[in-house]
Amino acid sequence: MSPRLETASKLSPTEFASAVTAITSAFGDPTRREIYLFAHAQSHGITATETAKQFDLHANVARHHLDKLSSGGYLEITLAKPSGDVGRPSKRYQATQPEVRLEVQVRHDDILVSLLGKALGMLSPEAAEQMAEEVGVEYGKAMADSIEPNATHRSFQGALHAVADALSAHGFAARAERTEGSAPQIIAEHCPFGDAVVEYPVICAVDRGIVKGMLSKLYGPTATDTASSKPHGDDVCVTHVTL
Repeated sequence: MSPRLETASKLSPTEFASAVTAITSAFGDPTRREIYLFAHAQSHGITATETAKQFDLHANVARHHLDKLSSGGYLEITLAKPSGDVGRPSKRYQATQPEVRLEVQVRHDDILVSLLGKALGMLSPEAAEQMAEEVGVEYGKAMADSIEPNATHRSFQGALHAVADALSAHGFAARAERTEGSAPQIIAEHCPFGDAVVEYPVICAVDRGIVKGMLSKLYGPTATDTASSKPHGDDVCVTHVTL
């Protein structure tokens, strides 16, 4: 084995996960950049509902982007009282600075994406995909535990929908489908990994692993397979599930 591949083989799933996670922060997603510009142009800020309508997104996806921008210090959150003081206050997200702050962070994310590409390039395609799926499985199990610790009593259909809801909350805009004569599947209309997944399609194995890991906790052992993906030119990403 060459020194380069030998070094790569020592990458732990945690190290690989850190590289993958890094590219989704701040402005790593083109839609997130547009949402920031939209918020910056509104003097009174924006809500998740307004953002979802403006960009044709699921409300959970819009909220995910806004919270990412908020955690990065680009937007601040205020609570607006509902009209007539009836109902729960709504969150409004407003730019923290009068000037648009994009350039430095975009260059920073380019460096992170380049780092991820080099890490993937040090592995064989088979090893990279295996590691990516293992990372997804581990993360999926942790997600399931946060929803319902040690839960194995769900019906398969209920577990499938729980997985889709959790993925949507993480920016995937996912839904579960199970029709007669076809395999149960999770359909994701959005990918929080942004442009990086187009350049490095192996990241799709993380999605597949997350589904597998969550179902293993919420229902039981299953097998997952990537049936279609946006990086390969498909309209949506589809993960088939086999019992």
